[in-house]
Amino acid sequence: MYKTTVKIEGMACGMCEAHVCEAIRQAIPGAKRISASHRKGEAVFFSESGINPETLADVIGKTGYKYVSSDSSIHEKKGIFGR
Repeated sequence: MYKTTVKIEGMACGMCEAHVCEAIRQAIPGAKRISASHRKGEAVFFSESGINPETLADVIGKTGYKYVSSDSSIHEKKGIFGR
């Protein structure tokens, strides 16, 4: 499982966050647990494979917001007693 964090400029409210989440959901079929924060200026989601930054730049650009950067890293799910 990969955790991807996308830095985005231009989001100003909760509707902006919803718009970005929906764009990611539609463009990246395996995206799960998608969330966005206009205060942090980022969106975070999980997927089975790493996502190409060019793909994310295209997805975010089509929403009218500015793609700044992204980072995909391997995320290991920890159980309730995991360390």
